Amino acid sequence: MATPPVANPSDTTPAAPGPVRVLVVDNDIVHARTMGEALSRPGRDVTVVGSGSEGGKRLEQDAYDVVVTDLMMNDIGGLEILARAKKASEETEVIVVTGHGTIPSAVLAMQQGAFTYLQKPLDLGHLRAAVDKASEGVQLRRQNLELHRRLDEKFGFEGVVGSSPQMLALIERLKRIAPTDATVLIQGATGTGKELVAQAIHQNSPRKSKPFVALNCAALSENILESELFGHVRGAFTDASADRVGKFEYANGGTLFLDEVGDMPMATQIKLLRVLESGEITRVGSNTPLKVNVRILSATNRNLEEAIAAGAFRSDLYHRLKVVTIAIPTLKERAGDIPLLIEHFVRQFAKRHGKTIKGMSVAARVKLGSYDWPGNVRQLRNVIESMVVVDCDETLDVDDLPLELEPPAGSAAAPAAVDMQSGIAALVGRPLEEVERIFITETLKLTGGNREQAAEMLRIGERTLYRKIKEYQLT
Repeated sequence: MATPPVANPSDTTPAAPGPVRVLVVDNDIVHARTMGEALSRPGRDVTVVGSGSEGGKRLEQDAYDVVVTDLMMNDIGGLEILARAKKASEETEVIVVTGHGTIPSAVLAMQQGAFTYLQKPLDLGHLRAAVDKASEGVQLRRQNLELHRRLDEKFGFEGVVGSSPQMLALIERLKRIAPTDATVLIQGATGTGKELVAQAIHQNSPRKSKPFVALNCAALSENILESELFGHVRGAFTDASADRVGKFEYANGGTLFLDEVGDMPMATQIKLLRVLESGEITRVGSNTPLKVNVRILSATNRNLEEAIAAGAFRSDLYHRLKVVTIAIPTLKERAGDIPLLIEHFVRQFAKRHGKTIKGMSVAARVKLGSYDWPGNVRQLRNVIESMVVVDCDETLDVDDLPLELEPPAGSAAAPAAVDMQSGIAALVGRPLEEVERIFITETLKLTGGNREQAAEMLRIGERTLYRKIKEYQLT
């Protein structure tokens, strides 16, 4: 899990839509082909059939974005084609072509979901315009679906990367919390990914189509923070030259994420508590209350109970903010997720920077796996991005590691070395089979379960490793 990257258009811009698929259905095959030729153009895949029954079969076999059908046909009529198209996909747009004597039936088609109807004799220009308009709607919906898919991937539960027991429990808790409207307090050290968790809650809630607005409470002075939260009216203070909408108003209907809420000034805490209790805000310099409907998610790396005891945080606000509490483990506490996070970030940054990365050396993985990570996932993410950027041979190795991972010259042994020494001492005198089992288990953890890499690190053949895994009943 990592803090969301700085907004990057390539992260959420929908991919170019595929061709719009059009089905033309008409008893008169010559007329059908004429319509098909008129509609053919780049970015459009047109299929022409000469009967209603054939059109019905095509709708069962394939997916179409736009259907152009004659209303009156010998076997299956246009209303049946409309019904089958909508049954196959509610998003399919159907254009009905009708003669002058069947206008009432065309109106009925519109009532049953047709996009529009066109009268015979058919004007091909009008047909092209109708199909173009229907296609635009189809492409817009397709882009919106793709955008939501990418947002779900980036900020949904899939974006909370980890398979350790701690992370699986966290994701399960998020799934229960997200559909509700409860206020949530997210606790965790700097760099653990508190905003990403807040994004995941919002993106999987009924408010996902409304704004998600984040505000860092520690970065602003008291006066500016109040203006940012509640807005202000013209003349409320020096430089207030116009009315300004605050974060609460902007997030109306959606979610407001208050990061570092533990650093909020006491006077602002009182006003925030009043908003939570009344559901109303008042702009700075105004006496007119405004109703808002906002879900509050907050985060802190401070111990708020200690802050309450020290008189720096209000107890009543604390209990309003922590209806539900989420505790995010440090990277050190979930070190088993490091291999998975490495793969995730390598893919992400190779794509972002247009680099080809074929893999990472065993030595580099060992180095990353044994580091203490005081900056948590954010630090790991930055290290992987640095390695991808400076790499020149398509394999990430120790020569690509930043200097921050090297212990200072003349310093005491690195924490990993100390841990290794104490670990070896603990193994002395234990049965060799037990020691071997421990080493294989820990090596598999280090490689994220990659048996090929584990065998390479242990300097044994893959078949031998498979046999040992079976012998020791490892998973």
